[in-house]
Amino acid sequence: MAILVMIYGQSGTGKSTSLRNFKPEQVSIVNVLGKPFPFRANGLKGAASDNYEQIANLLCRTPKQSIVIDDATYLMTNEFMRTARQNGYQKYTDMAANFKGLLDLAKSLPDNKVIYIMGHVERDGDGNEKFKTIGKLLDEKICVEGLFTIVLKTVVQDKHYYFSTQNTGSDVSKSPMGMFDAPLIDNDLAMVDKTIREYYGLTANDAAAGNKSVKE
Repeated sequence: MAILVMIYGQSGTGKSTSLRNFKPEQVSIVNVLGKPFPFRANGLKGAASDNYEQIANLLCRTPKQSIVIDDATYLMTNEFMRTARQNGYQKYTDMAANFKGLLDLAKSLPDNKVIYIMGHVERDGDGNEKFKTIGKLLDEKICVEGLFTIVLKTVVQDKHYYFSTQNTGSDVSKSPMGMFDAPLIDNDLAMVDKTIREYYGLTANDAAAGNKSVKE
């Protein structure tokens, strides 16, 4: 059973940039919107697709141990726009079933796989934050964040970019006890990948960066 990791935050707060220290042989990337990387790619490539079947094939066929789906929120958004002229609630049921099916497939992959699901944040009227979805079915019946043991939120402070590893009381960030040694860590997904593998005793992913806490 693979490990699923959620990475969520506002646009421009370091989600995609966190891929910068991965080596091409370490990671497969699904680039849902087909956007250029916001850094010098140094050989990293992404498969541009918002098609669930194509993404499922990539997940099942890639030999690489780490897989990133960036930006998964747009899997739902794009599907919603394609069906915007359709009446009724069936389209919302289909969207929820397709997204949940992708997560179930990702989780069923071999034990040495770590799958990163990146997406945007949304806030309710009280300022509480969560992973952005479309429609109420995923939120009310499933609670997407509940399917993940590790949920990291992007944080920008004093022009520095971090991942939050712990819940602040108004978001859904979380990580296992002792996995990370600080509430805020550098937004370096290669480092996160190495830390997760060491914590769970998984196969090392070649030369992923070392674990560096940056702020207490």
